[in-house]
Formats: sequence, structure tokens, C-alpha cells
Amino acid sequence: MIYHFDKLSSTNDEAASSAYAEGDIVWADVQSAGRGQRGHSWESRQGENVTFSAIFEPSFLPATKQFLLSEVVALAVVDALRYYGIGAKIKWTNDIYVGDNKLAGILIEHKLSGVNLARTIAGIGLNVNQMEFSADLPNPVSMRQLVRLELDCREVLERVAESLNVRYKMLRRGEEEQIQADYQDLLYRRDALHWYFLPDGKAFRGTIRGVEPSGALRIENEKGQERSYLFKEIEFSAKNIAK
Repeated sequence: MIYHFDKLSSTNDEAASSAYAEGDIVWADVQSAGRGQRGHSWESRQGENVTFSAIFEPSFLPATKQFLLSEVVALAVVDALRYYGIGAKIKWTNDIYVGDNKLAGILIEHKLSGVNLARTIAGIGLNVNQMEFSADLPNPVSMRQLVRLELDCREVLERVAESLNVRYKMLRRGEEEQIQADYQDLLYRRDALHWYFLPDGKAFRGTIRGVEPSGALRIENEKGQERSYLFKEIEFSAKNIAK
């Protein structure tokens, strides 16, 4: 069921209510306090984009495998975009990029029951028809800018919801290896040399080699040494370096 609101503070906060069940979607034309990863806010002009939260109750999934849900959601968005002729990549952990421009952001929030997940809310912000963005945003792009057509936001939302259902069923069937392989294949900047930053500000050049089942990003430095990084332990640089 899709629940549509003109305005909410946050679709993730609304979706946390017990009034919503697995499979429900909370969609708002605008969020007054929408948030993204690393505590960032999400900019979206009213009625021009799709900002929503999808609700899952993956009690079959151990908390140690929670990154599979991030993979499922990111893959579903990429799958839906393919219908519109848009070839997107997944920037670890789950931003959606076309070239070096950000088309969508995803925020996953979990609640646990013992050692398993109990409820997961996936907040998705997808730029659909917005043509002008704040100068503070470094690299946004919208579907309309890419396909040169104004799109129906509800149709786009329904397309993403359908893809979410397909990918989530794969997870329920235990197709973990396929999900992980598909995610690796779509990984932004994989096998290319780029700059990365550590929390202390130090920069180094490295090559993404893949993502572990835990969600850790594997990067090989210029000396051929490979290390895994968890979320917030590594940051991408916008600067491109050719190998």
C-alpha cells in the first residue's frame, strides 16, 4: 500500500509508526527534515521528485547479514532506472550515481529482535524532475536531465516499488550470492584508481576491488596492499585520477 502525504518532516520517521506493515510505502511530496547518510540533509523541491520510505520486516535475516538489505534496495533502484534507459552505478554504500553525478540517496535504518532483524525502513530520495539544484550540492542530477523528458512521479515510484518487491523476494529465497554478485558488478569506480580520504584527513590513491558480505569496502593501494574499510572509515574524493 502506498500512503501519500503532501508534507512530512521525514518519511522514515513516519514509517516507524506501528500503523504501517511490511510492504507499505510512505511517500511525501516534500520533507521538512529529510535526512541522508552521514547526517546530511536531503534537498528536494516539492512535487518534483520522489522521496519515500519502504518498510520491511526481515525477521528471517540475522543482523550480521544486514548489508544484504542495503544491496537489495540499491539494486532495486538501479533496476527501475534501467526501464527508463538510465544506466546507473552504486556508490558504496548505497548512493546511486550516473557518471560522477548523484541521482539518488538511500538511508537504511534497522530495529533488532535478538540476533535477527525485526524491522527495516529504507528511505529513498530520487531526483526525478528537478532541473535546478542548490549550489551547495556538488554533483546532483535528475532523471529529467538525463532522459530530457518530464516524468510522472507516481509512475516512477511504482516502478521502484515493483523492483523492490522482486529483489526482496530474491533475498527471502536465499539468493544471497546472486544479490552480492549483482551489487559488485554495479559498483561505482570498481577497478579504477582514485583518491580516498581517511578520517584523519590523510589522502591516498587506491583501487576498489569489491565489497565484503559485511559491507566493508575493499581497496588496494598503489603498493598492491589491500585493506577493508567500514562505513565512515573512508571517504571518496571527487577528484578523478586515471590509471
